[in-house]
Amino acid sequence: MTHEDFAGKSAVVTGAGSGIGRVCATMLASRGARVLVADVSVEDAELVAKEIGDAAVPWAVDVSDADQCQAMVQHAQEAFGGVDVAVNNAGIAGEQVATADVSIAGWRKVMSVNLDGVFYCMRAELQAMSDRGGVIVNMASILGSVGFANSAAYVSAKHGVVGLTKAAALEYAASNVRVVAVGPGFIDTPLLSAAPEGVRASLEQRHPIGRLGTSEEVAELVSFLASSRASNITGSYHVVDGGYLAQ
Repeated sequence: MTHEDFAGKSAVVTGAGSGIGRVCATMLASRGARVLVADVSVEDAELVAKEIGDAAVPWAVDVSDADQCQAMVQHAQEAFGGVDVAVNNAGIAGEQVATADVSIAGWRKVMSVNLDGVFYCMRAELQAMSDRGGVIVNMASILGSVGFANSAAYVSAKHGVVGLTKAAALEYAASNVRVVAVGPGFIDTPLLSAAPEGVRASLEQRHPIGRLGTSEEVAELVSFLASSRASNITGSYHVVDGGYLAQ
């Protein structure tokens, strides 16, 4: 990858205030893109935008609100003249309980962010891209393909993201819009760093390579898929999981 991969391009990244989203935004900017750094926490978005510099614009968005997603994309169009790349990364974990014990409020919260939020963002992004082309990268998970105990809402939402990706890819291929999904395994984030040692070790052992992934490894895949080097890739689901799904 070179600095010129995204020269003259603009990107919107949600959940960009921390973790995978932060690294995606930073990497796209380092390779030439102007980036709207969007996060539910405006303070976090501002910090990341400050780290990036002049190529970044911070923006506060709650992706569970369709109007806010529309306003986010509209602002990116006004600030950058259009949207070439969108990384729909914002998400939450939700309750860690058996399916019958998931609260209705907990179920709806996860769905509103992890599935509805991706749809709301995509809806606005596709409208913005349909006349000019572009790339949408949806952040799914390995749990968009397999189950995981005590995570019914999260698993369901991520499966939904994969399906939504495929449907939109078919609809917008003729408009030169590519839509893909990325499925990270368990990633070494500050949240997992704070987990009890036994939990972390158990998660590490689930991956054949014997460790958690890094945000940088996920961002490298996102960056490739969003670039012209992946021009024949659309409607597909790409895992970066240390062999988790090969088992």
